[in-house]
Amino acid sequence: MRDSCPVAEIYDCTEPETRTAGLDAAAGALADGGLVLLPTDTVYGVAADAFTPSAVTALLAAKNRGRAMPVPVLIGEASTLGGLVLEPPAVAVELAGAFWPGGLTLVVEHAPSLAWDLGDAEGTVAVRLPDDDLTRELLRRTGPLAVSSANRSGRPAATTAQEAQEQLGEHAAVVLDGGPRASSAASTIVDCTGPVPRVLRVGAIPLERLREVVPEIAD
Repeated sequence: MRDSCPVAEIYDCTEPETRTAGLDAAAGALADGGLVLLPTDTVYGVAADAFTPSAVTALLAAKNRGRAMPVPVLIGEASTLGGLVLEPPAVAVELAGAFWPGGLTLVVEHAPSLAWDLGDAEGTVAVRLPDDDLTRELLRRTGPLAVSSANRSGRPAATTAQEAQEQLGEHAAVVLDGGPRASSAASTIVDCTGPVPRVLRVGAIPLERLREVVPEIAD
């Protein structure tokens, strides 16, 4: 009989003392190349250091997901976007100004000098600033994190820390419990790399709201 895999410890981050301990443990685990399960404003995610290729590979393996679906990146401040691209497209700046922090992911061409491997992204990166204080505090400590929804490929997204742990806990070092998420809606994704911005996925932010800011956006 095969021994069961260890399950990551959950830190209740709704309490100040355990929040600090959880953030410390999560930052340490990520620095060591480990995975962390954490809340975002949409669903729970699985995070890895964006600049540690082996950690990103472990994230993809945990989700049973291939390189053809590159991992998005979360940032802690909107200004960080400027450090990831040579020049942010004007439309991306407009959309970020209107919807960040929030459920909008922007696909942009990343700076060629960045030493990361997020999958077969062909020189692009999907970036988001989440509207979650706990995760943004972690991101300010760690820098950009590769984060995907905390579920096995093909299974429903996790809306609680317990659901995330049940699906991916054996692969993670730390679980940060920020309470249940109100909805299982993922972020809306907009590709800003072409002459006309294009919606790749409608999620937390509906198309009508996007068009209030950028009328020419395509779906």
